[in-house]
Amino acid sequence: MGKPGKTGIARVIDAFGYSMKGFAASWKYEAAFRQEVGLAVILIPTAFWLAQTHIELILLISSVFWVLMAELANSSVEAVVDRTGSERHELSGRAKDIGSALVFVSLTLLVIVWSIVAFNRFW
Repeated sequence: MGKPGKTGIARVIDAFGYSMKGFAASWKYEAAFRQEVGLAVILIPTAFWLAQTHIELILLISSVFWVLMAELANSSVEAVVDRTGSERHELSGRAKDIGSALVFVSLTLLVIVWSIVAFNRFW
């Protein structure tokens, strides 16, 4: 058996560094991620104004974070697929399409949550 990896605080520090590298790469290479971060910068403060209960606030903010998480997952799938080669392959296309569907579902959730909360607030 091989030597175990880092444990404790050293592992946490390394994991944090890898996460920051992931955010930086997403920001640098993914226009959709930059757009969705821009959307988050607008929507999260708006959620504090729009929500009338703590549950509404949690739902509004969570739906924004789901979009960001879906985009990060989609971007990672695209990077791996692109890394494996430039030739067209049915499975590569399917993987990218499924990642795109994940982002679409998260955006749909965001629209539904925000629409319901806004409807309850204003009508």
